[in-house]
Amino acid sequence: MTIQNFALPWLQPGDAFPPADQAWNENSDAPGLLAAGGDLSEDTLVRAYSGGIFPWFSDGQPILWWSTDPRMVLKVSDFRIHRSFKKTLTRFANDPRCEVRMDTAFADVIGACSNISRHDQQGTWILPPMVEAYLALHRQGFAHSVETWIDGVLVGGLYCIGIGKSVFGESMFSLVPNASKIALAGLVAFCRDREITAIDCQQKTSHLASLGAKPIAREMFLEHIGRVAGHCAGKWSFSNLYWKHILSA
Repeated sequence: MTIQNFALPWLQPGDAFPPADQAWNENSDAPGLLAAGGDLSEDTLVRAYSGGIFPWFSDGQPILWWSTDPRMVLKVSDFRIHRSFKKTLTRFANDPRCEVRMDTAFADVIGACSNISRHDQQGTWILPPMVEAYLALHRQGFAHSVETWIDGVLVGGLYCIGIGKSVFGESMFSLVPNASKIALAGLVAFCRDREITAIDCQQKTSHLASLGAKPIAREMFLEHIGRVAGHCAGKWSFSNLYWKHILSA
């Protein structure tokens, strides 16, 4: 991650964030970079996500805060289930050995996300301070795991932030084919049941685009967050009844 030598606000713990639209633009070396410093406390993270801001930094760097423009967002109504995956998902949903769970193994999920090898990156941005911060956020009911289990073994999943009716995806992992995609399908089914309309995906990837995610202007994203974010938190749970929201479509 290259940081250009522009003026960048330096935050002290507890400081307010600059407005998201002050983030570096597409002509910089780090489009979307907003500020550095601060802390990873529960209050700071909730304020950040509620303002369309997220932390992302590498080992040896200070805490860096971002608000990208455009923002990659998956409207749950646009989630694409291709024919072959729908068959896989239908088999999974009807197999008593298979299940999606929520918030039963958050530490294992974030640990797997931080350790899994990815072909497009070296190392990880999910550093120990980030893990500890999101574990604390999970204990407060703002960070959640969606888990894919087969024969009682955790084989994939994702973790995300939930604030009010806003959901912010963070990272996912798979130990067997389609395990993370099944977890995402479970999250979409859960969101449809809870009348949550969109999942923030932060940055554009071809994989997310193939599932229906699209880039939207940051201004539109912030307007959406302003309407749906709230301070309510709590433990999530999944019911097999939720599959009807995507398998019957």
